[in-house]
Amino acid sequence: MPIDTLVQPRDVIFVHVDDKPAFFARVEEIRMDGKKGWRQLRFTILAVPLQDTTWILEPSQIDGEPFTMGGMPLRIERLPDPRPTAPPPEEDAPGPGRVIAFPPRPGR
Repeated sequence: MPIDTLVQPRDVIFVHVDDKPAFFARVEEIRMDGKKGWRQLRFTILAVPLQDTTWILEPSQIDGEPFTMGGMPLRIERLPDPRPTAPPPEEDAPGPGRVIAFPPRPGR
């Protein structure tokens, strides 16, 4: 079954707890939950030590709608992919490197 969220496995998310930045995480898996309309979001919190966690959420919550867990307000923000979306124009493409000679230091 296709994933019905904007957030996808391997995305990096930024979790806000009580309206404050809390942690970054990498999404490992999103799968159907036994409860109709809910998903299991498994992610790794990017801190030392790494921590694998699963939350059961609605797709809209995975995509950024605020929710509460144990009375604590939470929000997930999907971070943009840092890779460029298009290759650089030909004139900006890196070419072969050049060695630039510097004059020797005095006394050497």
